[in-house]
Amino acid sequence: MTDSTISKRQILSPLQTSQKIRRIAFEIYEHNFEETSIIIAGIAGEGYAFAKRLVAELADISPLHVELIELRFDKHIHFQSPIIFDKEVQVENQVIIIADDVLNTGRTLAFALEPFLKVSMKKVQVAVVVDRSHHKFPIHADYVGYALSTTLTEHVEVVLSRPEEEGVYLK
Repeated sequence: MTDSTISKRQILSPLQTSQKIRRIAFEIYEHNFEETSIIIAGIAGEGYAFAKRLVAELADISPLHVELIELRFDKHIHFQSPIIFDKEVQVENQVIIIADDVLNTGRTLAFALEPFLKVSMKKVQVAVVVDRSHHKFPIHADYVGYALSTTLTEHVEVVLSRPEEEGVYLK
């Protein structure tokens, strides 16, 4: 069975997805209004697309200076791969928000924490579009757009990087 023959059902429309992202941006600002700057670290792929949207929303609603970085690593191997930032950024004594599209087992987000555990942080928070609640790691999201109960065999796809298909889908 190919991807094109697998049926997918839209869970969130583009408008609903945008509303969830804007609400998360407001929550981030509410929890960090005393800061002058924060860093949003998006996990490569749709997590980074989500992070870019958060940065745009925060620029619209707050005076925060928001630095955007992309975290690149191999999410598909079962051990910690090297994490590469897309640019040099000072993370020490900063508020870091790690952004990803879906929180499933927590493995990807646990790996994404690694570079931030090596330096002193003000705080590290997690933002996701969808939380599936199948956690195997002690990771929870501070900011969740949509909590969705699924079976382990179902797949949730968040599409933000292709405007013509934007939304949240269940396969």
